[in-house]
Amino acid sequence: MSVKNEFSKYAKEYQSHNIIQQICAKSLVRELKTKPKKILELGCGSGQVFSQISWDIDYYKAIDFSESMCKLHPKAKNIQVKCYDFDTKEFLEEIKDDKYDVVLSSSALQWSKDLSKIVKHLSFITNEINAVLFTSNTFKTIQKVSNTKSPILDENSIKEAFSKYFKCEFETIMYKLEFDNKKDLFDYIKKSGVSGGNSAMDFKTAKKLYKDYNLDYLEFEVIFVKAILC
Repeated sequence: MSVKNEFSKYAKEYQSHNIIQQICAKSLVRELKTKPKKILELGCGSGQVFSQISWDIDYYKAIDFSESMCKLHPKAKNIQVKCYDFDTKEFLEEIKDDKYDVVLSSSALQWSKDLSKIVKHLSFITNEINAVLFTSNTFKTIQKVSNTKSPILDENSIKEAFSKYFKCEFETIMYKLEFDNKKDLFDYIKKSGVSGGNSAMDFKTAKKLYKDYNLDYLEFEVIFVKAILC
C-alpha cells in the first residue's frame, strides 16, 4: 500500500490516532518568533497546524497529497487548500512564483524522495522554514525485532538537506507513547500515519512482531528545524 493510500484510508480516524503529530504541530507554531501573515504549509493534513494559529493572516496555502485530508482542512477566502505531492513537478510549478513569510511543515517532509530538491526550491520563495520531521529512529525497536528498514529519512540526511541552503538550528527529541495493551499499540501503528506504506508487512513478520515486541510503548524520534536563509 502506498503512503498516500495509507493516509486516505484512515483520514477520518487520523485525528484520534495522531497524538505525537498534534504535540509537534503545537510546538511548531508556539516556537515561531513572529506572527507571519503569508504562510505556505506542506503536509497540511486535516488542519492541525492551522488550528494553532491565533493571529490574523492575509493568506494561507495548504498542501497535502491526500484528497481525504484536504477535504477535512478548514476553508476560507484567504485559505487555499491544494492537493499535490510535494515531490512532483506540478507542485514546484504551483509555488514557483509565490512569496511567503514562512513555510511550515509538521510530520510530513520525512516522506520526501528528494528533500534537498524541495528545500532548494523553497529557498526561492521564502527566507524562513519551520519544520518538524519524524526520523528513521521512529519505531526503532519494531524495526529491530521485525528486521525491517524505516521508510523515512534519517536524522543526518534531514540535516544535510536543510543546511545546504539555510542557516539552521536543529533539536532532536525522542517521545515515548505508552499503551495499556498490545492490541491498542498495534492499532495505533496502523492508523497513526507514521508507518506509511510499511504497515502492510507480511503475516509471518507481523505475527513475530506481535509475539516478540515486549515494550508497552512506541518510540518516536522527531527533529525540529528552524531554517533562515543565509
